[in-house]
Amino acid sequence: MEFITVTAKTLDDAITEALVQLGVTSDQLDYQIIEKGSAGFLGIGMKQAVIKARRKEEVKEEEPEIELPKVDISLVKEPVKKEARKEYKREKEGTRKECGRKEDSKKDHGKKDYVKKEPKKKSAAKEQPVTDISERKEEPLAKVEDCTIEACEKFVRDVLTAMDMADVKITSVIDEEGALSIDMEGSNMGILIGKRGQTLDSLQYLTNRVANKMQEGYVRVKLDTEDYRRRRKETLENLARNIASKVKRSRRTVPLEPMNPYERRIIHSALQSDPAVSTHSEGEEPYRRVVVTLVRNR
Repeated sequence: MEFITVTAKTLDDAITEALVQLGVTSDQLDYQIIEKGSAGFLGIGMKQAVIKARRKEEVKEEEPEIELPKVDISLVKEPVKKEARKEYKREKEGTRKECGRKEDSKKDHGKKDYVKKEPKKKSAAKEQPVTDISERKEEPLAKVEDCTIEACEKFVRDVLTAMDMADVKITSVIDEEGALSIDMEGSNMGILIGKRGQTLDSLQYLTNRVANKMQEGYVRVKLDTEDYRRRRKETLENLARNIASKVKRSRRTVPLEPMNPYERRIIHSALQSDPAVSTHSEGEEPYRRVVVTLVRNR
């Protein structure tokens, strides 16, 4: 990608302008300083900062073909056909009881679960399009059962083994929010993180599906490695503040690059306490993005 030339009063302003024009975050920006700029004396001799910037080139590495592990797919994907659903319930009946599932009463025997009002509402909620976490009321977290932790660790370990990463150390704890936090430690973990954390996010999504098949109530699983979540959060918070400053100066609405629900929530939270700007999300997944707008009536 060719360089673009950006001019602003200060070096920080030039970098922020480049981020906005290219639609990238700070860790994806490659720039060269042409002129640092100076304020001069009482405005005399003032020089503007000039940089040349472009999006960092992505180095495509040839990835070896990976044979997927033989895991229980029924833990990830629900059966579609009625007969498959019945077979699935018979096979997993013992596991559900061990994880605290309640047996159906004799009074309700013979009634189909999906006809009941409560399960029907729960199923409908799962089929709704993914929206911002900050824009919906999240279910209270259930206590994570031991069998759920074991199932999640086994699933993650099977995937890592298929990726020739069997030596990765897995540590599971229940964090202060009551969520199951799984940390992975080993060599070459960049492969597991993937571009903008997409591989890590995908594995986290599947592990959440496994966890919520094992017990009643809503369970949330967080996957992390090499402190990636914290580092990414700091990058997005810095970007949010830079964009907010840009909106205040230019008095123009600025849309950010498409982000997943977790990253959009970080942007919303970072600017929530700033009374000069407001944020909302536009578009459909996976191209949904945060838009930062100036609050004019203050």
